[in-house]
Amino acid sequence: MKKITTIICAMALSFTFSVQAAEEIPAKSLAELLQLVKEGKLVNQKVNAQREREFMADKARQQKALEDARQMQRNEEARSDRLETKFEENEQKIAGLQEVLSNRLGSLRELFGVLQQVSGDTQGVFEGSIISAQLPGRGEWLGQFAQSMGQSSRLATIEEIERLWFEIQREMTESGKITRFTASVNKIDGNVVDQDVIRVGTFNLVSGDGYVTYDIEKGVVKELARQPSSRFVATTQDLKNATSGFVPFALDPTKGQLLSLQVQVPTLEERIRQGAEVGYVIIALGIVAVILAVERFITLSITYSKVKSQVKNSSPSNNNPLGRVLAVYHENKDVDPETLQLKLDEAILKEQPAINARIAFIKIISMVAPLLGLLGTVVGMIMTFQAITLFGTGDPKTMAGGISSALMTTVLGLCVAIPTVLLHSIVQSRSNGVMHILTEQSAGLVAEHAENAGKK
Repeated sequence: MKKITTIICAMALSFTFSVQAAEEIPAKSLAELLQLVKEGKLVNQKVNAQREREFMADKARQQKALEDARQMQRNEEARSDRLETKFEENEQKIAGLQEVLSNRLGSLRELFGVLQQVSGDTQGVFEGSIISAQLPGRGEWLGQFAQSMGQSSRLATIEEIERLWFEIQREMTESGKITRFTASVNKIDGNVVDQDVIRVGTFNLVSGDGYVTYDIEKGVVKELARQPSSRFVATTQDLKNATSGFVPFALDPTKGQLLSLQVQVPTLEERIRQGAEVGYVIIALGIVAVILAVERFITLSITYSKVKSQVKNSSPSNNNPLGRVLAVYHENKDVDPETLQLKLDEAILKEQPAINARIAFIKIISMVAPLLGLLGTVVGMIMTFQAITLFGTGDPKTMAGGISSALMTTVLGLCVAIPTVLLHSIVQSRSNGVMHILTEQSAGLVAEHAENAGKK
């Protein structure tokens, strides 16, 4: 079919060429036209014959290429069959060898499984142990060993088993030691300093002026942002200065959790700041109350001492209340007892304001301080409710500020009120003691004067 189509196209082209030739060269007669047609047909036959020869040659080449491709396909299919057969044979051989290996290993396979599990668990222990601060890089080999043991064809050597045993034994031994070593410590300001570090088993690291911590993720020793209270830090200094024997030391058995909680405990200054403005007012009132109480106690103690001395001396002195009352008595010895009583009562009333001065203000502070604490509590709760309104109850930190302020003002109010009440009681008792002596001596003088007047 393809050949017929090619012949028809060639005839059409020859006819077209003949017509064009005839059109280009006009014939003068029918004989000339016939001659031209014969010549054009002859030329077209030669061209068509040449084209047919080229077409047949190209067809032969394509036929040969097709045969070569089919031969190559047959060769590749045969090769594929051979490889598939070889693959199946190898699979059967591998299965047989694995069965032989399993039979020969026996209980050793269980041992290798235990080795893989132990090495993985030990790697986790090493990564979280502060001993790695002194002996870095231990977990890398264990990770590689555990990964290699996961391969079915990989068997552990005696050296690897002994090294695993050695690392575990060393961890156990070092956990019971207190060791000094030199390590790079990351300071708070960002500097890295090489300094001596004391490791207390697997619990704590001590360096510089207190505790340091081991960053598990980065594998570095870092200085704490803030040290715990001084009673714990003082034990670290005792440990640094000790060379042998036993010393008291604040040990963290949770390997850092309790220490981190102690670091987060707010200091006294931070607690006072949590009370805000109301807390500052309460503290100021407490300071005023203490100053007044101390001043009153010292003054009344001096006055009480002078009054006791005046009791033993019959000559009145003007430097104490009793002496001034006695002076009034000596000035009015000639009056009747009722008048003398009134004179002495007047003298005592003049002395009473100086004796009881500022004591009432101490009592007022003792009552106002808890009220201010209650005011701070209300303000703090209002802040808490505002935070809940804005942010909800999902994050407790949003409410922590208001709650801290509420609780701290209450604590500060009670801390000021309780000692102030005690101070007021002490000062008031001292004042009452002085007034009691004045009243007692006045009554005695009136009674003596009335007795003498009766004898006359």
